Amino acid sequence: MLSNASKYAIRAILYLAIHTDETHKIGGIKIAEELQTPPPFLAKLLRQLATNRLISSTKGPNGGFFLDKANREKSIWDVIVCIDGTYKFDACFMGLAECNDDNPCPAHYIVSPFKKKILGDFRDKTITMLVKEIKTKGTVISLKGFDL
Repeated sequence: MLSNASKYAIRAILYLAIHTDETHKIGGIKIAEELQTPPPFLAKLLRQLATNRLISSTKGPNGGFFLDKANREKSIWDVIVCIDGTYKFDACFMGLAECNDDNPCPAHYIVSPFKKKILGDFRDKTITMLVKEIKTKGTVISLKGFDL
C-alpha cells in the first residue's frame, strides 16, 4: 500500500527520533548505512522531509538531520502525504474511477473499514508515540546486524 519512498522516509524519521535531538545531528550517509537504504534516494527523501518541516537540518561541519520537539509531534500520515500524497488511500481498491458508499465496487465494503482503520492509526500516532512503542515492544526499523 505504501511506496518504497514512504517506507524509507518513515524509517528514517523513526531512526532520527531515536538517535537525534537539537544537539546531536546525523548525516544522510550514516542514516542510509544504518537503515540499509540507497544513499542517493534517501538523501532526496530527507531533503523533501526537511523542506516540508517534518525533520530539521543544519548545514556545516556540525550539521546534519535531527528531530526537534515539533517534528516529533508529526504523524506517520504527515510523512505519507509529504512523500506519496493521499491518492493510494483515496483510490478504489479495484481501480474504478469512482468508488464510495453510494457507488461501491465489489470490494468496497471489505476494504473500506481496513482503509479507515489504518488511516486513523496513521493520523493519530505521533512519531513520539511510535518511538515509545519501538522501545517497549522491541520492534525494529532495520535488520542491520541481524544474522539472517
